[in-house]
Amino acid sequence: MSMTRLLIASFLLSCSTLLLAQPLLSLRGEPAPGALMIGQVEPGSKVWLDERPLRVNASGYFLFGFGRDAEGESLLRIEGDAGRQESLITLKARDWNIQRVEGVPARTVTPPPEALERIRTEAALVRAARQTDSDLAEFSGQFVWPASGRISGVYGSQRVYNGNPGNPHYGVDIAAPTGSPVVAPAGGVVTLVHPEMFYSGGTLLLDHGMGLSSTFIHLNKVLVEEGQVVRQGDLIAEIGASGRATGPHLDWRLNWYQERLDPQWFMGGMQDTEVSAGAPMIGRP
Repeated sequence: MSMTRLLIASFLLSCSTLLLAQPLLSLRGEPAPGALMIGQVEPGSKVWLDERPLRVNASGYFLFGFGRDAEGESLLRIEGDAGRQESLITLKARDWNIQRVEGVPARTVTPPPEALERIRTEAALVRAARQTDSDLAEFSGQFVWPASGRISGVYGSQRVYNGNPGNPHYGVDIAAPTGSPVVAPAGGVVTLVHPEMFYSGGTLLLDHGMGLSSTFIHLNKVLVEEGQVVRQGDLIAEIGASGRATGPHLDWRLNWYQERLDPQWFMGGMQDTEVSAGAPMIGRP
């Protein structure tokens, strides 16, 4: 073999080796507490986050998320015909809006004893719906905002009543008049409809696939039924002030199974004060 051909062969071999060592095709999202990460690998690859195996569908898509209190680093490991790859994911630190409120009567922050069984039953319904592990891949496309209005509440915020921390807020609130439309941020299947839960009032859960779900609460009216297939942008509900709400708004929550994620962080609209239904996510790779 001539020296030129040898050099060319060596170059092609090195390129092939490089390509075989990179089975990760894409990874979307900015790592941080509350973040949703969506990746794609060569079909047939296996993926782990630290020691947890992640589900990979036939198209190579996988996803995972980090809760509000997550911190530090995680190792993403991929193995497949394309080779082996490891990537260290470092979570960006975030600050939360903490408000301290003193002199609040206990009855306003503690549910009455007769409501506890109802609260437990409703919480179990929500947990079961969020555990749905379907083959849908509606999460793989670009999401849109489900309502139009003013951002009135953010993920991770928390109130401390009389020195006792309340539960953090796990959604993004969009304030709008009662009856304003709510549309599907992505396609999916309706897994839960409840007309009046103790805390969340009118409640709707939508499965986007592989453990990712949207929850819409404080609704005035739900316009879809359990088991119904919806497409992105379909009208699914009306904004209300049901449950424990101080005014009409949509509380949109995003979950990866039981892990509570930040819809606003995923949508890339952390600086937004107003959003529009049907507008796509921005600012995230």
